[in-house]
Amino acid sequence: MTLVIDGHPYRCGMENLCRVFYPFEKITSAEPGAADGGEPAVYTGMALEDGITRVTVRLRAGGKTREKTEAFGRQGADPEKEAGRRMAVLLYELLAAERGMRPQWGILTGVRPVKLFGSLCETMGEGEASAYFQRKLLVSPRKTELCRVTLENEKKILACVRPEYFSLYLSIPFCPTRCAYCSFVSSSVEKTFRLIPEYVRLLCKEIEETGRVAAALGLRPASVYMGGGTPTTLSAEQLGAVLDAVRSSFDLSACHEVTVEAGRPDTITEDRLEAMKSRGVTRISINPQTLSDRVLRAIGRRHTTEQTFSAFEMARRGGFDNINMDLIAGLPKDDPEGFRATLKGVADLAPESVTVHTLALKRAARLAKDPAGPYGGNADGTEEMVDFADSFLPEKGYAPYYLYRQSRMVGNLENVGWALPGRECAYNVFIMEECQTILACGAGAVTKLKAPGSGRLERVFNFKYPYEYISRYAEMLNRKGRVKEFYDGCTR
Repeated sequence: MTLVIDGHPYRCGMENLCRVFYPFEKITSAEPGAADGGEPAVYTGMALEDGITRVTVRLRAGGKTREKTEAFGRQGADPEKEAGRRMAVLLYELLAAERGMRPQWGILTGVRPVKLFGSLCETMGEGEASAYFQRKLLVSPRKTELCRVTLENEKKILACVRPEYFSLYLSIPFCPTRCAYCSFVSSSVEKTFRLIPEYVRLLCKEIEETGRVAAALGLRPASVYMGGGTPTTLSAEQLGAVLDAVRSSFDLSACHEVTVEAGRPDTITEDRLEAMKSRGVTRISINPQTLSDRVLRAIGRRHTTEQTFSAFEMARRGGFDNINMDLIAGLPKDDPEGFRATLKGVADLAPESVTVHTLALKRAARLAKDPAGPYGGNADGTEEMVDFADSFLPEKGYAPYYLYRQSRMVGNLENVGWALPGRECAYNVFIMEECQTILACGAGAVTKLKAPGSGRLERVFNFKYPYEYISRYAEMLNRKGRVKEFYDGCTR
């Protein structure tokens, strides 16, 4: 797809909106007069004359050309933002007519719609914010209400945020095998097993150094989250070493929760559960993604539904009373009937929280590289699955407490965390709302520094891959010095 940008700064927004309707098209931005790139092709233009702004959008597809234009005076506190919104609305209408679909999130393509909804509520009130979402951003009433309820539930957790609090993230970028839909920076144990001992040793050192930095600044962790990859790829001894490093390096007196994303049911064993429980882990995830063995085979997960049930029972016997389970709507070989059976089967287990993801097919995922053609997913079927979750889970006592979106999600839908009252994962809310510092350790981890009392954010990146993390460890560790520099700058 060729996307022509003529006289405006909204290339990123227009490109993201095109990707909603054409998720597997390579989108090439071009200036006016560029060589004809075939079909589909989109022209977006803006012109200002005598105080009047004119935005024009043109779509050529299927042998037809359609055009929409709108002229308006410069108005509001941010006329440039308003011009971008109007251009996006025109483009959405053309693309929706061509593709025969109206994605429920309208022109929104950002990761954090709840954060946007919250900021609108602060300036115009909840009722007007809901109306703005629906009339100006074309968000459906159903998704608008989902944002509203999620925001209400987030507020209970955000009320606990203090300037001296932060969250600690630990990256374990290893998995038993790579799932067909996965694009995360993770390595299968089959290829990188030899790296794990040295990786764990250096991760513990980084945790210790991060603890010294935090203590010097008077910072205390409000939550700890070990993610991946699959943290339970590590042995019980290795898990214990990492968790011991956390306990000896940080003042955990204000820590609300310690989560380990155990993940794959086939990696959960009694000795790993004991290693976590004995070191203060309060919450784990057991992530089946589906309770259909046929679907599991299609996505390359080498475990069975029976192993999911066994792992869950084992965790309960081990004393874990706060368990999350992840599911994915829109997987290959799945359908609405199968997804409903999965959700009901998970609800029968009565986990404290359920996270319903929509399949997102990044270019790096194996499914997107299938030589038979990328798996695009059944948008209508996936929407039916998500809608069922939205109505079924509240009946079982679960409420939405965090929500985020990704590019190339089937049907342009969303991921939602559902929890029983008081069983929400605070870390998930903190990272979505960007309300406090996240200090991150391990390969691929990103420290996100939040200035107290302001919206200023700064990121500090670790090296992505385990071999880089190991070979350039000293260089990477030096970057932690930026944490102190950032906080020192905040006090001047």
